[in-house]
Amino acid sequence: MRLTARQLNRATLGRQLLLGRERIDVLSAVRRIVALQAQEPASPYIALWSRVIDLDPAELDRAFADATIVKATLMRITLHAVDAADYPAFHQAMQPSLRASCLGDPRFTRAGLSIADAEALIPLLLEFGAKPRSNADIEGWLDDRLGELPKSSVWWALRRFAPFVHSSTSPPWSFGPRPSYVAAPTQPRWSDEAKAVQHLVERYLEGFGPASLRDIAQFSTKYVSPIRDALAALDHKLVRLEGPAGVELFDIAGGLLPPEDAPAPPRFMAMWDSTLLAYADRTRIIPPEVRALVIRNNGDVLPTMLVDGYVAGVWRPVDGGIEATSFGRLSDAAWEGLEAEARLLIAFLADREPIVYRRYSHWWSGLPAADVRVLGGA
Repeated sequence: MRLTARQLNRATLGRQLLLGRERIDVLSAVRRIVALQAQEPASPYIALWSRVIDLDPAELDRAFADATIVKATLMRITLHAVDAADYPAFHQAMQPSLRASCLGDPRFTRAGLSIADAEALIPLLLEFGAKPRSNADIEGWLDDRLGELPKSSVWWALRRFAPFVHSSTSPPWSFGPRPSYVAAPTQPRWSDEAKAVQHLVERYLEGFGPASLRDIAQFSTKYVSPIRDALAALDHKLVRLEGPAGVELFDIAGGLLPPEDAPAPPRFMAMWDSTLLAYADRTRIIPPEVRALVIRNNGDVLPTMLVDGYVAGVWRPVDGGIEATSFGRLSDAAWEGLEAEARLLIAFLADREPIVYRRYSHWWSGLPAADVRVLGGA
């Protein structure tokens, strides 16, 4: 079966709950979406708001507080919020990439601590982290053991590849500017890394398929070889499809494939929304001519707006409403849909942080714009 680029776009939107909000609990939504990027504390909340009918942010607060949803460094060596049931396999699958990215980084090597000595600290550090600890707490603990070494460099590496998750600290979005960490709950892990990678690949395809080998590697930041091995091991469970230009795609059996003419309502997307970053071929949702405008040269991914399923511009809260910057001319119907979404977004942010993402406002200087409108105001 050969799929068009538009069919792939609709498959992604459908699996990511972006063809229409659903009435679903927060944990089920996160499981459907697979992983929410969480560098900015507000982003998992806004990502779920765009997908869930009448989202109660307090439900996500509770899920973070009781660790049914956990925030940790995982895929692409970045912070994600995931179902706690997925965390052990995701972390085990990502461990080689996490370890290599940290222990080879100058921020660790300048500490002068051997890799073996750093890894020997982990079991004791996890015992100390059985309850939430701040950076200062852990650096003090390391001070007693390492003396004059730069403890912040050692802890920077260990917290990224050892099994630590973030502990909720403060409003408005559960995680404040002073992070706290806790040892991940002890849960069974796969007997070997290969099984964990298979779990990661299968879950990825559930939420983002159909996808190519390169797409899966991009999502996970793993070498192609273990991904290829995982696909081979899962071959009896997967289907093979053909994408544009004959690219081989993989998918779960029975995966949602909406028709290419399925309507896609306008949506305001969170910063770093996983949907924008889950593919090597990001044209699935980001037109090539706007990619550099929304994915900045330092890796920041601006809050975008989707029109007909594709990135059409960016948004930010301002006094008086939501400022929507379109990169091309939009229809009156598109602006009407964005106006309705802006009103919902303003109401959602009102009790938490009305001017969210304020510190990223410098990116708007010099953005090309076909139209700029402030939406949702009184």
